Amino acid sequence: MANFTFPHQTSFYKGKVRDVYTINNQWLVMIASNRISAFDVILPRPIPYKGQVLNQIAAYMLGATQDICQNWLYATPAPNVAIGKKCEPFKIEMVVRGNLTGHAWRTYNAGKRTLCGVQMPEGLKENDFFPSPIITPSTKASEGHDEDISAEEIIAGGLATKDEWETLCKYTLALFARGKEIAAKRGLILVDTKYEFGKLKDQIVLMDEIHTPDSSRYFYADGYEERQQKGERQKQLSKEFVREWLIANNFMGKEGQTVPDMTDEWVDTISKRYIELYEQVIGEPFKPKELSDEETYECIISSLSNFSA
Repeated sequence: MANFTFPHQTSFYKGKVRDVYTINNQWLVMIASNRISAFDVILPRPIPYKGQVLNQIAAYMLGATQDICQNWLYATPAPNVAIGKKCEPFKIEMVVRGNLTGHAWRTYNAGKRTLCGVQMPEGLKENDFFPSPIITPSTKASEGHDEDISAEEIIAGGLATKDEWETLCKYTLALFARGKEIAAKRGLILVDTKYEFGKLKDQIVLMDEIHTPDSSRYFYADGYEERQQKGERQKQLSKEFVREWLIANNFMGKEGQTVPDMTDEWVDTISKRYIELYEQVIGEPFKPKELSDEETYECIISSLSNFSA
């Protein structure tokens, strides 16, 4: 993917999976690449259509939740491009979990019953529902691994005031409830996800993508109870299967470990899983569309011309 230069561009940031351009210190042009990361490491091969899948799911979900809280998005001028307002981000990720899965399960299975200062009840099996969703925030690291953090540490460290923290929690739980509602209509369970927020003047604004396979985990609702009773693995749509493949190949992002080779067949499998999630969540066939760098640039320029500086 090309590195662009736009009129009135004031900064550029290359993230793990997205390229972010700042225009006039007021607008962000966010280009979702086909790069894929796991354990905070960019894997060596891009995944076809992944950027388009993420961008279009995020735009759909931001539109479906804008009555809950304001969000940053203004336009999606190309399949993998979003343009919106630049906010001052909170340096935390609001991770919310409805089920005991992934990092929460690994913590629980190690014998611990507290995660990010939140008590987890005894007697749960992997993938069981929590009595009610829990918020387990993490720090938003600019480099390296994100770290678990408690509400008390967030407030004490000045990452958010008490009032801001309460608002972030209120929005997080409301967004998660909406996400679960949308998923349920499609025969899915939204298991866990993360939200990122920022401030636009004095208003707290939802930023970034939401309810995508990179930020969320989904189970198929059909057969969930039966699989739980039998102790079987849940059928899921998320990036967890990539993490599991890496773990099975002795890679967890630790020093000295080597990323395993990705075959053409495996890359194609990952791409198909992303498209499957799009179609399941959105309820419509995925329409792959690839623009050249020149076409993408022209779409962005045309869209930016509609915004006042």
